[in-house]
Amino acid sequence: MTLDSDALRPALRLGPEPEPLAILSPKSRPIAAESAVPPASNDSENDSEIAPLEPGRALAIADFSPPQVGAGERLIRLAYGLGLPPSALNPFRKRARPRLTATVASALPGDPASGTALRAGHFLLHGVKLPIADTEFSGPRLSPPFERMVHGFSWLGDLASCAARPQCAPVAERIFTAWIAPNPRPGAGPAWAVANAGHRLLSWLIHAPLLLSSQDRKLRARVLMTFEETARWLDRHVGKSEDILAEVAGWTAITAAGLLLAEGRARRLYGEAGLIRALGNLVSDDGGVLSRSPLGQIEAIELLIELRACYAAVRSTPPPQLDAILELLVPPLLTLLHGDGGLGSWQGAGAVSAERIAALIKASGVRTRPLRDARQWGYQRVNAGKAVLQFDAAPPPLARHARDGCASTLAFEFSHGKERLIVNCGGAAFAGGQIPLRLAQGLRATAAHSTLAIDDFNSTAVLINGKLGSGVSEVEVDRRILAGEGAGATRIEASHNGYVSRYGLTHRRILILRDDGSELRGEDLLVPVGRRGKRGMIGVALRFHLGPHIELAQGRDGLGVTLALPDGSLWQFRSGRDPVTLEESLWSDGLGRPLATRQLVISAKIPRSGESFSWLLKKMR
Repeated sequence: MTLDSDALRPALRLGPEPEPLAILSPKSRPIAAESAVPPASNDSENDSEIAPLEPGRALAIADFSPPQVGAGERLIRLAYGLGLPPSALNPFRKRARPRLTATVASALPGDPASGTALRAGHFLLHGVKLPIADTEFSGPRLSPPFERMVHGFSWLGDLASCAARPQCAPVAERIFTAWIAPNPRPGAGPAWAVANAGHRLLSWLIHAPLLLSSQDRKLRARVLMTFEETARWLDRHVGKSEDILAEVAGWTAITAAGLLLAEGRARRLYGEAGLIRALGNLVSDDGGVLSRSPLGQIEAIELLIELRACYAAVRSTPPPQLDAILELLVPPLLTLLHGDGGLGSWQGAGAVSAERIAALIKASGVRTRPLRDARQWGYQRVNAGKAVLQFDAAPPPLARHARDGCASTLAFEFSHGKERLIVNCGGAAFAGGQIPLRLAQGLRATAAHSTLAIDDFNSTAVLINGKLGSGVSEVEVDRRILAGEGAGATRIEASHNGYVSRYGLTHRRILILRDDGSELRGEDLLVPVGRRGKRGMIGVALRFHLGPHIELAQGRDGLGVTLALPDGSLWQFRSGRDPVTLEESLWSDGLGRPLATRQLVISAKIPRSGESFSWLLKKMR
């Protein structure tokens, strides 16, 4: 089947001219929040008109107030926050020894394979084994993923899931003893980052039976004393966290310790107020975390699920704000799911599996639908027949929020049924496992995403340690329904200013997806701003990274490529003016494994006065 490339550009002009575009900026404030549950069916979203958004819509901080308590409890909370110990609040009561008041039943399943590896003497993460006997439990000698797992004790959940407690407890005690030897008291280093300490204390409290099953009374006393010392350290240092999500982890652990450790009432009141305030600083009005990371979204949901289990263990009702925030967090995560149920590759994430996402949503107890138009979080989603389009239509996260920030503005992913056609490389957050650390910077670059880059420069500067520099500061977005003869379509137009300072050009992308999901049309324009950049030539590359296991056949004229998907369907990609070349690429799956794939690249030398590129992805009948 041959498509007429000359007909591509007129087709992109369907419908009326767009109205003034909504401007997204990380520094502006929203006028109003979007609805968390779309009224349309999950299979089609073109049965109602989408109203244009007001200017000034942006990533914004949600406002949640601490729980309402009586005057006496407010005084206790204030005194504890000022450093007054619980014993001073009731001087006539004998101070109790550290002890747990309840046993928690975790709602989150662990990974039995990783737990089995622990029993065999290895930490297992992203397919890489690390012998427990050779693990350095102090100093910065672990890769970031292993550092988070080892010092955060997230492996306890995996161990608990692989066998009965009598078989697992000796392993947990042995690793705990090996860890506590170089870390006898709270101190410095990766082990005492607030995020790691918060996750560690929460894991200890939830899986305490694995650590307290020994017949050795001294070991049990040492374990309980370590719980209390870590909680006291977090009380004093939670405000010095690495970022807001780390602070949320710290406050969650403090609250859990207040619920489960003896004489914890004052700590619980203190922790609840701090946690709700931190969550308000973490979450935008539509429920997306300000790091714009789906992995951060998952972490926040997991923390609240585990904390809710702690409340259930002591038969206490959590503050209503926590349930409200949990219900707010789930719909944006669903926005980034493809037809296979797995996660899209955004802001360092890999394609987290459908099984893990389904287990997380089930544990949350939240029944809802994806957000179609998560403007404040920054992602657009279009469901059309069996097709799913995901589009990054917002500035990257601010440096203080980013962990594995990526220069992905105006990139998109596209799937049909259970097959992913266009993807981003993803996996920067998994670097240090099977993905080498040296690739982390490259996986965060604009070229690792399905979008346009000029002279191989990033649209936003990619710095070390997961941070981002200058670049895209504003994104304009317009979304509308197109009605035409036969099937209608959804049209999204967005532009960013990431190349204005260097080249004087704005990148504008138009995507039009037919309602039956069989055709995605696109146009990428470089539009001059003012009088800058009028002379000379620049190199432009449009990259379309392909999903795994797709077979390719290039057309004779060089403008088209046929894609044969694993499900047997055939698609054709056509360029409107420049040849399409095939290059190597990689894609990170949900286990952090890098899979070799290909990418379609449209390269051209164009004048600095600007140019446009049209293209078409169509299912062949």
